[in-house]
Amino acid sequence: MIPMLSELLDVVLTQAPAAAEAVKAAPAKLGVVDSTIKFFKDGGPFMFVNLFWLAAALAVALERIVTLMFRYNLNAPPFMEQVTKLVMTGNVDRAVKLCAAAPNSPLAKIIRAGLTRANRGEIEVAKAVEEALVENSPHVGARIPWLWSLANIATLVGLVGTIFGLIGTFQALGNVPAEQKQALLSDGISKAMNNTAFALSIAVLCIIFHLFLTSYAKSMVETMELNALKLENLLARKAAGETQVDEARAA
Repeated sequence: MIPMLSELLDVVLTQAPAAAEAVKAAPAKLGVVDSTIKFFKDGGPFMFVNLFWLAAALAVALERIVTLMFRYNLNAPPFMEQVTKLVMTGNVDRAVKLCAAAPNSPLAKIIRAGLTRANRGEIEVAKAVEEALVENSPHVGARIPWLWSLANIATLVGLVGTIFGLIGTFQALGNVPAEQKQALLSDGISKAMNNTAFALSIAVLCIIFHLFLTSYAKSMVETMELNALKLENLLARKAAGETQVDEARAA
């Protein structure tokens, strides 16, 4: 057992200087920023073209998130409860002012359009509500389809960058010595794969944002349509002689 340990120790001591020299010769690990810069430089000019489309996609997604979740957002149940109380107690003007307190909300605009026609009959109310729905619904889903188009554009630009990288590599292989061909081929494939990876990452991000924003906008439009119908029924019951809020809630 002891001779075997001695032989193992001799091997370790013999190989230690070589291992130390290999560690010194190895390149230092790049940081995140340096790795990102190298990634874009190795990918070529089409990487920067796709960087523009990435910025465009993020701008569209951020604008839609801020608009839908903050500017257009309105908690529908308590808002409609307040409107119901005011309408049933005969304070339609106050209900209109309540809607005016949220000037950016599509729901408030639709309810206000119906309330301003409350004294002109059910047909006029229905026409006003329908017109307001048609006018405001497109604003909710505006620019969301752009994300799908941006995903396709980024993918195609990445594909073009990949093809150009491979074409340039194979053209250069015929003009270099044999010992350099492997390194040149490796660099060309790396350039092509960088374009593909970056393009697919942009496409995935765009599709995720498109899925989320489409679902959110659809839910908002459905809420608008539901509460518009509730308003029509509320004004119809008020015109029929109902005056109690509890009766309206029960109905």
